[in-house]
Amino acid sequence: SGIFMIFFSILCALLIDHFRPMRNGNLFFRSMRAVATHVRNWCDTGLIHHARMGWATVVAFFVFPVLAIYWICLSIHPFFGLLWNILILYLCMGFRHYNHYFTAIQMALLNGENSQARNLLSEWCGCRMEEAEDGEITHLVIEKSLVTVLKDVFGVIFWFVLPFGPAGAVFYRVSACLQTYWQEKKEKGDDFGMFAEKMFYWINWLPVRLAAVSFAMVGNFENAIYGWKNFSGYWKNRNVGVLLASAGGAMGVRLGMVANEKNVSHGVLSVNVSGAGQDLPPGEEPAIRFLQSTLGLIWRTLLLWLIVLFLFTMAFYLA
Repeated sequence: SGIFMIFFSILCALLIDHFRPMRNGNLFFRSMRAVATHVRNWCDTGLIHHARMGWATVVAFFVFPVLAIYWICLSIHPFFGLLWNILILYLCMGFRHYNHYFTAIQMALLNGENSQARNLLSEWCGCRMEEAEDGEITHLVIEKSLVTVLKDVFGVIFWFVLPFGPAGAVFYRVSACLQTYWQEKKEKGDDFGMFAEKMFYWINWLPVRLAAVSFAMVGNFENAIYGWKNFSGYWKNRNVGVLLASAGGAMGVRLGMVANEKNVSHGVLSVNVSGAGQDLPPGEEPAIRFLQSTLGLIWRTLLLWLIVLFLFTMAFYLA
């Protein structure tokens, strides 16, 4: 019944999100930001162990109540556990979070409104993109979409499937948000920002590689694995490198740009820093048509995950 509940929880949450997308600024995310801010103000003494304690406090504040309510729901009836799973997944996942900006930027580029596309990209990324050249916009939209979908969908699903169910999904989501919130004012020697980034790197380690394998399976397998093996180290963040190198290989598009001060100032995580002057990944330079390829890759990967979960569900049911 556990695997059956997992599959239908994910399917129902995705359907609800499709017809009624959850906004990024909803009560759940506002609560996380408020708690993260208060805990940081309370614990920030400049000592690393206080940063660890603050991170654990915020995570525990959200994870333990979710887990307790889940156990209570299961003790009453599994159906209530299913409803709780769907609610938590709906709050944590956001398959449509990127869709608004992605579609609007795609339409602006198709209509030749590049300045409008830059403005939308600036709003989406939360940093200035006015200096981005026309050829860079498509680069950044593809990369931002892949990183966002991993954080909003695939990572949440991976941690939900693990034994703690909805508590795992909340654990992943809170960790991702802490990395974002505490890096917004990250300075040199900022223990809170650095610790949140390090924790999320390891929490995201397996979901990233599972997503990369999935990209290879639904795209060009040989090029995806080749890109992963030979070019993922070009990025400062190895998780981002694995994700984008494999996705680029799967689609036949060259992601990542040679580092320069302008790109770094954009704050784009996927900027190719350590690979400057080395061989470039195989594939074509991103063109507008590759935006549709990115959308197709994301949908095929999600469908693959659902099919695998469905097969596991049927295997357990028949057994």
